[in-house]
Amino acid sequence: MDPTQSYHYQVMRRAIAIIDASDDPSLPLATLAAEMQMSPAHFQRVFSAWVGVSPKRYQQYLRLDHARSLLRDRFTTLETAHAIGLSGSGRLHDLFLRWEAMSPGDYARAGAGLRIFWGWFDSAFGPALVMGTDRGICGLAFAAEAGEAATMHDLRRRWPQAEFAENPDALRVWAEAALGMKGETRLHMIGAPFQLKVWEALLTIPSGHVTTYGEIAQAIGNPKAVRAVGTAVGRNPVGWLIPCHRALRKSGALGGYHWGLPVKRAMLAWESARADATTGAE
Repeated sequence: MDPTQSYHYQVMRRAIAIIDASDDPSLPLATLAAEMQMSPAHFQRVFSAWVGVSPKRYQQYLRLDHARSLLRDRFTTLETAHAIGLSGSGRLHDLFLRWEAMSPGDYARAGAGLRIFWGWFDSAFGPALVMGTDRGICGLAFAAEAGEAATMHDLRRRWPQAEFAENPDALRVWAEAALGMKGETRLHMIGAPFQLKVWEALLTIPSGHVTTYGEIAQAIGNPKAVRAVGTAVGRNPVGWLIPCHRALRKSGALGGYHWGLPVKRAMLAWESARADATTGAE
């Protein structure tokens, strides 16, 4: 990973953690800059360059009422998104994503015969555990809330019969593209047929927009399966790239998130900030 980008990741990760843990809904710029051991002007430049908006504006995006406004103003039906080409085969930010799914028979064997490589990488949302086969990433998890040991156990138990080997170099190109949102990465999705339909639907939600579990159920042709959709969203093994963080409750509440609500808030805030910055530039 490029040292400058890695440095920015670390600054962002620490700043987001401080903002999210604070009871103050609007931390002063000087306070945040001091925590980063940077001057206010330099921190403002680094933060704004990476996120696209100021720290003050970013804090506004982290609030729950912003999630509600997203649902009101940026809600998009999956059918519409798909119709205009916003799907897994298109651009996600600057990332080109290709994916293929394991057959139902292979899935039923719980990963038997699979060799899965794994490694830890830095991300804007804390330590990221990446797992993958020779065909692509099959797991992407964030350990900021649960811790590294629990996160490792969580992913490994999904494919209990697989052979696991630590080899970050085998995943580095895909992982850095995924976490840096630039370049090309591949996914090798391992799930039950219903789960795969839900995860594919999630791919059609544009960045900076959100949907509801009910709309996902409608999109996959099973409108009564809202609860099952929620379960499948929660079982998504590839966070961030399969954007389960963009699914909200009908009320606009964030709902749950497998890797922790602070991570979900940070992801939505990051995407919303980038979307607004792009709109403003246009």
